[in-house]
Amino acid sequence: MQVSTKMKPVIAIVQARMGSTRLPGKVMKGIAGRPMLWHVVNRLKAAKSIDDIIIATTDQPADDLIAEWCALNGTGCYRGSSDDVLDRYFYAARGAKANTIVRITSDCPLLDPALVDRAVLKFAEGGFDYVSIDPSFPDGLDVEVFSFASLEKAYMQAGLSSEREHVTPYIWKNHQRFRVCKIMSAEDLSHMRWTVDDERDLRLVTAIYEGIGAGERVFHMEEILRFLEKNPGLLEINAETTRNEGYARSIKEDKSVQRAG
Repeated sequence: MQVSTKMKPVIAIVQARMGSTRLPGKVMKGIAGRPMLWHVVNRLKAAKSIDDIIIATTDQPADDLIAEWCALNGTGCYRGSSDDVLDRYFYAARGAKANTIVRITSDCPLLDPALVDRAVLKFAEGGFDYVSIDPSFPDGLDVEVFSFASLEKAYMQAGLSSEREHVTPYIWKNHQRFRVCKIMSAEDLSHMRWTVDDERDLRLVTAIYEGIGAGERVFHMEEILRFLEKNPGLLEINAETTRNEGYARSIKEDKSVQRAG
């Protein structure tokens, strides 16, 4: 993969914390004998475009466990704000001297390194400040790629709580300030939910890992789709869960604050 030197280093920053409301401690939940965070990092390591991986966790005592895990596994770690995730991302990226950031969330243990490389390659073609994998792909394959300059603008200018909590909305909402590109799926697979927000999601992802018999092997989206085609009933496990529920909740909080003001 050809990535220009001016883009480097390309740093994957994975936001992770133990304090999930719907599934506390989910990043350390076991899947196929390894913590979920291990699978996220292991799959990211298979992406050819990534120069380094940083876990961005909080400075709360509960997240000491994540920092300890990073130290034991030789993975970079930055600790910062619990609520202002954009602040945490900015300082993690600045500390790593990143020119290009790949944003990953720790609840995506089925992320596809091929899609990561595809998004970085699209960004490397030039002409965009921000490239992402479109929601037409299954939920849980999310990848966002953006420049440090774009992150810095968002850090300096974003004011809404949803923009601070979810890192990139300020970028992808402001088309007049940022050049944005989404990579579409050839087939609409948006009804599939492969992320882990609650116990039902964890059951599905565990069933996929066990059904494929992957162990620690890195497998790709196509293999998961073939498996689910043969086992369609598995998708009923978490079919009722709403996509992007956390962001929708943040938008409601924004409106409540604006009304109060």
